Amino acid sequence: MRRLAFLRWLITLAGVSMAPSLYADNLTALPFQKVHIKDDFWSKRIRTNRTATIEANLHQCEITGRIRNFAIAGKLEEGKHKGLLFDDSDVYKVLEGIAYALSSQRDPELEKRADAIIDKIAAAQQPDGYLNTYFTLVKPQERWKDIRFGHELYCAGHLIEAAVAYQQATGKRKLLDVAIKLADHIDRTFGPDKKVDTSGHEEIELALIKLYRATKEKRYLKLAQFFLDVRGRKDKRKLFGEYAQDHKPVRQQSEVVGHAVRAMYLYCGMADMAAITGDKELRTALEKIWGDVVQRKMYVTGGIGPSASNEGFTVPYDLPNDSAYCETCAAIGMALWNHRMFLMSGDGKYADVLEREVYNGLLSGVSLSGDRFFYVNPLASRGQHHRVPWFGCSCCPTNIVRYIPGMGERVYAYRDNDIWTVLYMSGTATIPLKDGKVKLTQQTNYPWDGKIKIKAEPEKPFSFNLHLRIPAWCQSWRVTANGSMDFDKSLGMLVLHRRPEKGGHEIELELDMPVERVYADPRVKADVGRVALQRGPIVYCLEGVDNGGSVRNLCLPKEAKLTAKFDKDLLGGVVTIQGEALAVAREGEKLATKPIAFRAVPYFAWDNRAPGQMIVWLAETPECAELPGEEGLVVKGVRIRASHLNPTDTLETLNDGERPKSSKDHDIRRMTWWDHRGTVEWLSYRTAKPRKLSGAQVYWFDDTGLGACRVPAEWRLLWLDGNEWKPVKLLKGEHYGTELDQFNKVSFEPVTTRELRLEVKLQPNYSGGVLKWRVTEAK
Repeated sequence: MRRLAFLRWLITLAGVSMAPSLYADNLTALPFQKVHIKDDFWSKRIRTNRTATIEANLHQCEITGRIRNFAIAGKLEEGKHKGLLFDDSDVYKVLEGIAYALSSQRDPELEKRADAIIDKIAAAQQPDGYLNTYFTLVKPQERWKDIRFGHELYCAGHLIEAAVAYQQATGKRKLLDVAIKLADHIDRTFGPDKKVDTSGHEEIELALIKLYRATKEKRYLKLAQFFLDVRGRKDKRKLFGEYAQDHKPVRQQSEVVGHAVRAMYLYCGMADMAAITGDKELRTALEKIWGDVVQRKMYVTGGIGPSASNEGFTVPYDLPNDSAYCETCAAIGMALWNHRMFLMSGDGKYADVLEREVYNGLLSGVSLSGDRFFYVNPLASRGQHHRVPWFGCSCCPTNIVRYIPGMGERVYAYRDNDIWTVLYMSGTATIPLKDGKVKLTQQTNYPWDGKIKIKAEPEKPFSFNLHLRIPAWCQSWRVTANGSMDFDKSLGMLVLHRRPEKGGHEIELELDMPVERVYADPRVKADVGRVALQRGPIVYCLEGVDNGGSVRNLCLPKEAKLTAKFDKDLLGGVVTIQGEALAVAREGEKLATKPIAFRAVPYFAWDNRAPGQMIVWLAETPECAELPGEEGLVVKGVRIRASHLNPTDTLETLNDGERPKSSKDHDIRRMTWWDHRGTVEWLSYRTAKPRKLSGAQVYWFDDTGLGACRVPAEWRLLWLDGNEWKPVKLLKGEHYGTELDQFNKVSFEPVTTRELRLEVKLQPNYSGGVLKWRVTEAK
């Protein structure tokens, strides 16, 4: 059994060769309107999106005032603006989702509601083409003055995307004309001899390219090029920094940094531009960034962006589980980007990431009922994390609305007389090749079953090639087909050569789907000693509701036998993984284990039943399990606990060997006791066996000028002697320091203990935190 499919990328990716970046190499995605999905998995979710998700989001946009803001800005109603400065974008994304739904099935009532909203949007547009309800109603004198955080270009981008989609779906131009008028206004405002700046939250770039493709107006392509080219150019403008990927020119960037959603939208725009222009430097930069994301900064679920503080990326291999941010929008952005990368190259590794996203970290963002949503998608929970109907900032629910109905676009791609399979799902489609059309009929129960039948029916005799993707997770497969075939291992594609004289173009592909044990790169400290389960493209988790209420105290020995079983009555019909784990408990000073049957369910489906614990990465040994009453994080055999932990912080990196740049270093993960103020708090390190300790070093977190965390008023160290906490005895001349921007070191008389505690008294009215805490074992 292989070590893992997922992290096979971490080992082999650097050696994979790429096709040259030429415009002629691009594949064309078959529009989703041309793909008639008939499989149970996706057709069910597309129906739910139409009947529940769109309705839920429309309702929320109405009751929160988002739609009324347009009526007020258009002087159709009186009132004041409600909500955040970027709320217009939520309405646009819902309209885009409605457009995709109407493309598949016209609905007069839904279309009438959308047209009414569009009338209000058109009324809100200013005579010069400007359109943004917040700045029109709240800060009219500050239009285009806060490009970094104002989100005007971001909202404009989502309007453009909605407008193009709605015109293509209905043939109606009203919203498209509004978008064109706004784009023309932006083109008059920004440019080399005008306002030289770029978007603070990327989106306008990819949208302008979409508008160019729809209208053939080259000004929009040139404007998108301008926004890309001035990013990171400190000789042209004041930069926004890494948070907005504005620290270097885009062609010089090689690592993903900053806000995850911003990054993904930027890379989509770069990929679109590279596809159109054949810009090799853009392509090279994207390939380097992609390697950094996938090899060092992506979760097994496809989730990206571990940190809540910047809603994005930190350092390589920083992938905590309980505090994982993994915004749903970021997963959607990752899927959009990887689809574009696949279309530029035909390389199956990009489709593999796309598949990982849509079946795991993206799909988890919406409930099975379609009307409750995750903003954050952690890989472990103690039972407090749940989907909700709406958020104050509701970018994620409205992004789900527009992504799900377009799934058909990710099924096939084509070029000349070649067809590529991207994602497998039952349905029919007709592909317009160079020498004729080919009707494809696909039958499969994917992702639960790896058997795929494809019938290819050309409208006339001619030669064509069918490229079948062999996913990276699949280690053995079989194909039955007439004619010749080749397997391109570097691209993960099985190429079937169909000749006109060969009749009966029927193909049967079987991808073996055993249950796989997945192991993280050892540099991912949160997952050392742990294992995840995957079958086919689906990543699994254990929920308390299936396993007696507790799953964090379980360990899964390496020799445990695992079986897969389809349960039609569970979670809408899913394959579960079953086996025998060990429940771990403490008996005195020793760990005791008891065999217990367990059931794992697909990660995307968790939190759809009774609330409770959830975990993706299971302990493989009793020492790594979390015991009842001994909650905390186990890192390299050390259990780290805290009296309180801000939900968006982590204990994982406290003793990772890294050195902060300063006490207000926001580029690394930290622990804080926020929002406790002026209280007595603590941290502790506990080991399975006693250790002899003689010193400690603490690097305090202090964000003076930015937040309310300060160094503590005082602190001390205590050691556990039996069941009694005792203060350590400092050596002569030692004291408990609270200096900033350095480690505060203390030495004490050696103690032999299983647990050392750092106790602080926070300053009145302030909270506090720790960046690093090291302990010294006595020689």
